[in-house]
Amino acid sequence: MSNTIIGIDLGTTNSEVAIVQDGEVRVLKVEHDQERLPSFVGLSDDGEILVGAAARNQYVLYPERTIKSIKRKMGEDVHIPLGDREYTPQKISALILRRLKQAAESALGEPVERAVITVPAYFSDAQRQATRDAGKIAGLEVERIINEPTAASLAYKTDQDKARTILVYDLGGGTFDVSVVKMASDVVEVLASHGDNQLGGDDFDEKIIAHLMDALKQKYGDSVELPARALSRINRAAETAKIALSSQPYYRIEEEHLFDHEGQPAHLSLELSREDYETMIAPYFEQTLSAIHTALDGARLRVADLDEILLVGGSTRTPLIARRLKEELGLAPRADVDPDLCVAMGAALQAAMIAGEQVSSVLVDVTPYTFGVSAISERNGEWLMDAFVPIIRKYTPIPATQSESFYTAYDGQEEIKVTVYQGENPNALDNTEIGEFIIKGLADVPQGNPIITTFSLDINGILHVTTREKNTGLEKSLTIDNAISRFQEEELDKAREEVEGLMGEDQAGSAAQQDSVSTEALNLIEKATSLLETASAEDQEDIREMTDAVRQALADGDPDNIRQAVSELSDLVYYLDT
Repeated sequence: MSNTIIGIDLGTTNSEVAIVQDGEVRVLKVEHDQERLPSFVGLSDDGEILVGAAARNQYVLYPERTIKSIKRKMGEDVHIPLGDREYTPQKISALILRRLKQAAESALGEPVERAVITVPAYFSDAQRQATRDAGKIAGLEVERIINEPTAASLAYKTDQDKARTILVYDLGGGTFDVSVVKMASDVVEVLASHGDNQLGGDDFDEKIIAHLMDALKQKYGDSVELPARALSRINRAAETAKIALSSQPYYRIEEEHLFDHEGQPAHLSLELSREDYETMIAPYFEQTLSAIHTALDGARLRVADLDEILLVGGSTRTPLIARRLKEELGLAPRADVDPDLCVAMGAALQAAMIAGEQVSSVLVDVTPYTFGVSAISERNGEWLMDAFVPIIRKYTPIPATQSESFYTAYDGQEEIKVTVYQGENPNALDNTEIGEFIIKGLADVPQGNPIITTFSLDINGILHVTTREKNTGLEKSLTIDNAISRFQEEELDKAREEVEGLMGEDQAGSAAQQDSVSTEALNLIEKATSLLETASAEDQEDIREMTDAVRQALADGDPDNIRQAVSELSDLVYYLDT
């Protein structure tokens, strides 16, 4: 078995996989010579599962059988429709992880069975467990779950000897984290983290989408309702505009024949300025600024104590971010490592450490939440029925184990209920309940019988709870009734078999990748043909020539020619469709 452990950034918009070879970090090519795998999963006409660019490319045509931004659903007890099927978030994420696994096996020429996977620092216990389950379903032994800002700080590490205090600002497609990190010698120590699991580039897109919908309503009336395919085109146009405005001050959005209005084709044509776009998203930046100060307070530091700011995540390419951070914090952020790739690079470095390779950094991480239980407690002369009693406090270095003693409330008490929460509010009911269990058969003794509850937070930030009656040793471990993301082992085995069946045999990923390329080619031909009606005469000629070239490449069966022809047609479709 290979000793290689891969590092994976399982992202909202894109995902990457990296390894360390000969002491150097290498981000692997996943498909079409690209390092980024679009985090899209789709269902083709013939029922084949599509992962990556093929799924993303069909999103405009078939949004009802394409899933994106699944990361925002991790940890939820939901089933996501995909055509006529339904999948849990773990299974959808597992399909993405499986494709990354195949890419790594193709690059290395050997099986890969171990991985380090990153998650947002502010991911909850349930979300972390869901990510671990997704890895198992994908056929990976998840050696570690580490926080994205922490991974990024490993990738940014330089050879400077001087200790530095770093602010890692991580704004991705669907989540936001900020971490305060101390880097000294060969130790990377996380002092504090804060964030929002529902804030990211997707929200920026929604602001542009709302702007475009307002423009359509002004032109065609407030009763305008777009069909699903038109909405997906608007979504794609919004994302394209967002990306374009990172490097240019204006961008014109042109979408022809979105829908029929009073028997005539309805078009969208408007120019969006970077200034207007940044005004739309400014409130989101203010939310991140508040999180920065919360993290600094948690680390007991001031803005003046910061030495550097590191930018992580594709959404930090928006010029507003770097400009406002410099205005507010007095430091120009660094972005010398690709913000889209640095998390995967850091994950690979951590993976190399676990595999026993010589790398320069030791990682010390912290928990971003306080974990505790509810209890009857006296505070300020008043008895509270649902007081929150912290056991492992926010910013505690992990792994961590902590115990507290509690006592029975009346003589002969036979059982107790242990309810576990995460949060910071002194009232337990205002925090997030993550589980409960009952321990029965306590000794028939007077009140004050000591009960010891132990919380263990492992290296992946996943919580284990045990309660024991001190005098008898009677013990029970946590069984979470609302275990929204947790699979039993037999469920994991069944899910793994299902994913393997959907993805087909690995063969280092080559067969599955080739099927994906062929499916993408057919989808592109269909999409390109649909654009003939509205294209200019010159563009119509290009469409016909390029679709013929793709068909010929498919007939010849040469993978390189197929990829080249698909790439050229994809560029043309992208140009005409935006």
